[in-house]
Amino acid sequence: MNKVIIIGATSGIGKELAHLYAANDWLVGVTGRRRALLDSLQKDFPDNILTECFDVTGDENIDCMKNLIQQLGGLDLLIYNSGYGEPSESLDWEIDKNTTLINVNGFTEIVNFAFNYFMLEGKGHIAATSSIAAIRGNSFAPAYSASKAYMSNYLEGLYIKAHKLKLPIRITDIQPGFIKTKMAKGNGQFWVAPVDKAAAQIYTGIKKKRRKLYITKRWRLVAWLMNVLPIGVYKKFG
Repeated sequence: MNKVIIIGATSGIGKELAHLYAANDWLVGVTGRRRALLDSLQKDFPDNILTECFDVTGDENIDCMKNLIQQLGGLDLLIYNSGYGEPSESLDWEIDKNTTLINVNGFTEIVNFAFNYFMLEGKGHIAATSSIAAIRGNSFAPAYSASKAYMSNYLEGLYIKAHKLKLPIRITDIQPGFIKTKMAKGNGQFWVAPVDKAAAQIYTGIKKKRRKLYITKRWRLVAWLMNVLPIGVYKKFG
């Protein structure tokens, strides 16, 4: 039985992915800060879901990962889905601090551990949810777009490292646009996708071992436009 750990699975995309993997006969380790939500998730698939309650901003990430891997009896796929983002128009330090702790520090510690684990195993797959926001800076939430760019670049670095090591360690950078979750904030949202559709596309893309996923697929066009817009134009709305 294949084994997956989903970091941040108590709601939204993470929860939907946990359901998908469990329904497709994977052994699923789920993590989150809220024990009651983890227990509720486990009740949906008591034979396929194991839980570990911890906060990625704490000091127990590695111990909890090791414990969950031991419970699963190994690991084939890690999905880092924890994320934080709030509007910071006044450049609120507490918002930027929390954003960095979750999207940079927690992400790096856990993904670094997973890559080293997979190096010892000789194979594996890491997927993480960055964002379309990673492509350019954003005055509405500067730390959020910067942290997501960090995630995307870190994943690309691991992709190149695996290639140089000649190891079949797959890396998938998941870049969603607007998904109907609590993370979707601000006015002027368009092409907002339901969570089940987004999770289904992510599941399929990971299964196909895609290097980069735009969720939903039409957001590839937005990504291209954001890349080519000169700063003189982009600064009017970015």
